Amino acid sequence: MKVQLRYFASVREALGPGETVELAAGTRLSGLRDQLIARGGRHAEALGRGRALRMALDQAMVDDEATLVHEGAEIAFFPPVTGG
Repeated sequence: MKVQLRYFASVREALGPGETVELAAGTRLSGLRDQLIARGGRHAEALGRGRALRMALDQAMVDDEATLVHEGAEIAFFPPVTGG
């Protein structure tokens, strides 16, 4: 299934505005993050488990461990405080 990723604040500075990725059915948000980290390089630095990040699914804040991703989802990654 395809999902749209959106990056904000420092994550956007490191990775750009976003991308579309292909995932297996039944993937949780935590699994998506792990897949992106496994790419290494900038993805590992920006999304690493040691970094405090929030995630939203279809513009609603969610728990990444419990949330399943669905076809066509929009997933946002951003630091806890984004200023503005």
